[in-house]
Amino acid sequence: MSARTGEPRQAPGGVAALRTRFREGKAALLEHFRESRATAPAATRLTKGLARHVDAILAELWAGSAMPADAALAAVGGYGRGELCPYSDVDVLVLLPAAPAQDAAQDAANQGGAVERFLAACWDIGLEISSSVRSVDECVAEAQRDVTVQTALLEARFLGGARRLFARFRHAHHEALDVPAFLRAKTLEMQQRHVKYEGTPYALEPNCKESPGGLRDLQVLIWVARAGGLGRSWAELASHGLITPFEASQLIKHEGALKLIRARLHLVAGRREDRLVFDRQTAVAESFGYRSTRDQLSSEVLMHRYYWAAKAVTQLNQILLLNLEERINGSGAAPMRPINERFLDRAGMLEVARDDLYLHHPHAVLETFLVFQRTPGLQGLSARTLRALYNAREVMGSAFRKDPANRALFMEILRQPQGLTHALRLMNQTSVLGRYLWVFRRIVGRMQHDLFHVYTVDQHVLMVVRNMRRFFIPEHAHEYPMCSQLAAQWDPPWLLYVAALFHDIAKGRGGDHSVLGATEVRRFCRDHGVAREDAQLIEFLVRHHLTMSRIAQKEDLADAAVIAAFARLVGSARALVGLYLLTVADIRGTSPKVWNAWKGKLLEDLYRLTLRALGGEQPNLDAEIEARKLEARQNLALHSALPGTELPLWKTLEVSYFARHDAADIAWHARMLWRHLKTPLPIVRARLSSVGDGLQVLVYTPDRPDLFARICGYFDGAGFSIQDAKIHTTRTGFALDTFQVTASQLPGAVAGEPDTAYRDLISLVETQAVQALASAGPLPEPRSGRVSRRVRSFPVTPRVALAPDERAQRWLLTVSASDRTGLLYAIARVLARHHVNLQLAKITTLGERVEDTFLVDGAVLQQPKAQLRIETELLDALAPPA
Repeated sequence: MSARTGEPRQAPGGVAALRTRFREGKAALLEHFRESRATAPAATRLTKGLARHVDAILAELWAGSAMPADAALAAVGGYGRGELCPYSDVDVLVLLPAAPAQDAAQDAANQGGAVERFLAACWDIGLEISSSVRSVDECVAEAQRDVTVQTALLEARFLGGARRLFARFRHAHHEALDVPAFLRAKTLEMQQRHVKYEGTPYALEPNCKESPGGLRDLQVLIWVARAGGLGRSWAELASHGLITPFEASQLIKHEGALKLIRARLHLVAGRREDRLVFDRQTAVAESFGYRSTRDQLSSEVLMHRYYWAAKAVTQLNQILLLNLEERINGSGAAPMRPINERFLDRAGMLEVARDDLYLHHPHAVLETFLVFQRTPGLQGLSARTLRALYNAREVMGSAFRKDPANRALFMEILRQPQGLTHALRLMNQTSVLGRYLWVFRRIVGRMQHDLFHVYTVDQHVLMVVRNMRRFFIPEHAHEYPMCSQLAAQWDPPWLLYVAALFHDIAKGRGGDHSVLGATEVRRFCRDHGVAREDAQLIEFLVRHHLTMSRIAQKEDLADAAVIAAFARLVGSARALVGLYLLTVADIRGTSPKVWNAWKGKLLEDLYRLTLRALGGEQPNLDAEIEARKLEARQNLALHSALPGTELPLWKTLEVSYFARHDAADIAWHARMLWRHLKTPLPIVRARLSSVGDGLQVLVYTPDRPDLFARICGYFDGAGFSIQDAKIHTTRTGFALDTFQVTASQLPGAVAGEPDTAYRDLISLVETQAVQALASAGPLPEPRSGRVSRRVRSFPVTPRVALAPDERAQRWLLTVSASDRTGLLYAIARVLARHHVNLQLAKITTLGERVEDTFLVDGAVLQQPKAQLRIETELLDALAPPA
């Protein structure tokens, strides 16, 4: 039969038989992999076996689809490498010759029909085909325009048809390849991809193919080496002197680990899925045989393994890419400037004077980072230095850590006025930090499933050090003015850097990490010759790094006893300043979403109140209230209020009102309410919050048991989150409540200008809230709030605690649970149902976990059985929706 007739030839056994063979063959390979031990060789056997299986099926389909004899079929992309993950696309290129001019139309029609039949048959048997149909000239032209196409064609592998045409294509593609331009394009593409995937190998939901440290970073190296004729495998790169045999073995090891994780992930998902999302992590971990224990989840074991592999890939990628760049661009001949007898400056990169420097002079390991800090103009470490550090890891053992010279060098690094953050990050990237501080090694790549940290423990710790460092840099004074002001008076800064470095160093061990961390930092200070007084301060800061945040966000700062107890704990103004700075740096380092201006104000209020107590000033509530009243009257006068405007309202208020509100709020309330003190209708007024984004909302209405629940119900339905609530009842039976709220979405908000959008919401809130409060019907059921994927995967066990205060007059209700829409309203409904009165609410949202504290009273709380019912109903309300 003529190759140009387009008449189909029946594939042996037919398409149905091929479909069955393909599915059964793939199922057998997957089942064998599923039942085998979770090892890298098993993953390699699977991916290569799947590729060979698809090769055979495609060859048979090609033979039975009446394709032109002068056409060719090639595998490209990942399939071109001879590997297929269980649900990866099968990338193929149908290569056609240029048609003769006299019969071009007929040839095109015949070729097109044959190609369509071939591709349709591929889909019919279940192959996830990703295809392109081009001539040689079209391939070359498209590769010149698109580096992604150029990369895919670089890995083309012959499958069937005309070998001469395929050889011509390979030659044309190679001749058209501009290797330096290809290197530059792939480097820029990799940088852009890293930015897209959070710029870190430690993302909590990494893409094991595309994230930094993922498989794609390894593939970039092979692509560039292949383009430059420097090798197609790690062994070939080693033979060309680009990597050492040890580095080649490490690349093979970590590539195998990533391929294994990706293959298992595909099996668990039952489809192409390269993201290790929370929903899948536990199932993938269990497919490895990992099981959760009391101290560690199975998913944490899996992710720890992934992060170690990704970190190593990041290091090796950096070394090899710099080597490839030197070899291809000839940048290895750049002039060098001696820094000292051990180090050189090579075009802004720190270069070791000899490859075996660290093996003969171990002290030079830490000196590397000290020189980096002290030498202006250095941008990073050269490939030669990175390789020397990577190959010197065995030098950094117990004797290295105990060497007095190394301990002195590390302290010098901490004491440097510049470059600390960059130096510590480089030390972590090169594994030096974890090998010198062995206790730090245990937190590298450790996940934190607490719903508010978005970094691994080591990354969080270095972020806190960075935040602390910024307090001492004048250029960052606008970010945290008060912190910068306090830091300017603190000396020496390195004490705080040590506290930041150790504050979470004992995470993941079980037990109280603050107490364990204090023990570790005490040992560090003893080993490094830190003066006793300084060591005691650092230990105090690590032991109590969570205390200030807890008191500010959960206790009543208007209670003099709370302030006095905290002042006794802190003991000195110096310790208070250090604890305040560490607390702010820590909260800011957990997640961009956790910190807000309201939390900042609470911490600042606690700092100022405690500082006064430490100064010997005895709490004098009467004097404090009179001072606030005086300031409020001055504020009223500035707003043209008549003298005495405030008195009718103030006569109805208890002392606790003045203790819990500042002068600006007291004046605002008086201005808003002086005409409405006896109105039976709800009064709602709103204004822009004075502490960050959001609104401050005042509610004044006759009190009733379900009032707080109705207010919460309105805010919940309107899409607002309550950040803080101050609840008061006047002597005349009116509720005077103030809320700090933020909107979950701001329609029409201009980037960087949320105040404009909030200003537009003021009249809406004032109108709608009045309507909601005027309702007399039963409280509506809470909305079934959706929870995030992260909460579904790592739910917080709901907890409720109800305990009397020291005077047994009021009760402290604390709740913790996973956050969701409508949660506060659900709590308020339970309290309203049992006629429990709310006096104060501290709403603390930590990422996707809430820890709320309420000051309550009510006769029902004196009855143990009623208490039990309330706690049980609260636990039911906190439970996540089914």
